[in-house]
This record gives sequence, C-alpha cells and structure tokens, in this order.
Amino acid sequence: MTAPVKQPSSPSDIQSDHFGMERLIFFSDAVFSIAVTLLALEIRLPTDKSSLGNDELLQMLLALWPKYLAYVLSFLIVGSFWLGHHRRFHFIKRYDSRLIFLNLVLLMVIAFIPFPTAVISEHGNQTATIFYALTMAVTGLLSTGIWVYAAHNHRLIDPDLPAHTIRRDTLRQLAVPAVFLLSVGLAFINYDLAKYSWILVAPAVLLIR
Repeated sequence: MTAPVKQPSSPSDIQSDHFGMERLIFFSDAVFSIAVTLLALEIRLPTDKSSLGNDELLQMLLALWPKYLAYVLSFLIVGSFWLGHHRRFHFIKRYDSRLIFLNLVLLMVIAFIPFPTAVISEHGNQTATIFYALTMAVTGLLSTGIWVYAAHNHRLIDPDLPAHTIRRDTLRQLAVPAVFLLSVGLAFINYDLAKYSWILVAPAVLLIR
C-alpha cells in the first residue's frame, strides 16, 4: 500500500486572519525602513576633524562621493526589494509557518545590506565588489523564493490570479539576482565593469511585462 504524500502545508497550518497578515507586513516594513536609515548613517566626516574652514570642509564633503554613490545605489536597490515585497503581499492572501520563516530570513539579509554598502564605499576593490554583489544576489533569490513558495499551486495567493501574472512576477524577481550574479563573474575580469553592469537592473526589470 502506497504511503500518502505529505503536502507542503497542512490546512491547519495555513492562516488567513487579517491581523496576522498585518503584523507580518508591518514588521517587514519596519525592517526595510531601518535598513535604509542605517545606509545614511554610514556617511560621516572623519571624527578627528574638529574645526574646518570652508574650503577644507568642501573638499572633505566632495571626497565622500563614493559613500554618496553607494548610499544612492543601495537605497534604490533596497527600495526595489521593498516594492517587490509590497506587490507580492498584495497577492498573498494567506500565510503559514514556512512563509513567515522565509520572510524572516529575507529581512535578516535586508538588515545586513548596510554593511556591504559601507565596505564597497570604503574600498571599492574586487573583493568588496563581489561581496556586495553576492549580498544583493542572495537577497534577490530569497525574495523570489518567497513568491515561488506562496504562488506554487496558488498555495497562499489569490486563487484567481492568472498564471501569466505569476510567471511575469517570478521573472521580474529573478532579474535583480541575475544581474548581480553576472557582475560577480565580470568582477574577476574588471571590477569597475562589474559595478557598471548593475545599471542593467532597471531595464531588466522594466522589460519584463
């Protein structure tokens, strides 16, 4: 006699209460907010400079351009992850323990992003470039994993959501980690070229409709 196949989530584990979904979303939004706030805290003048003249201060402010660039880049990328998270949870109507766990792992990596941002703004070499790109790729793959898990057989999403919408959102989520994984390979050839390749994130996402 064949043993019954165990389903990914038992009916008793799937919850659809509005309060539970709100708590999950509110906590996620809070972590995203803290992460982008911490990005700005990495931009600061050297602490050993107590009193600066106008010209010296201007020069030091201009010298911080790598930090400004890293801040803007990371802010936009974290913002894109938040927009994707917001969009997915518009379609996700239920939750279970596995979805909560996957979302928690994603938030752990989101909260980590200020560190590789600080590393690449300080150094900008091959190691820093690869470290930054891998962090973003892992974040993107986790983000995609949440959607794939929730959307598989309409497990946790709106049962009327069309299949083409599910495929489109899956490809859109994969665009970001794909670009960053590509940049890891480019970094072994030219790490500046790898950084320039990150510009492809925007058109890659926009072209998937």
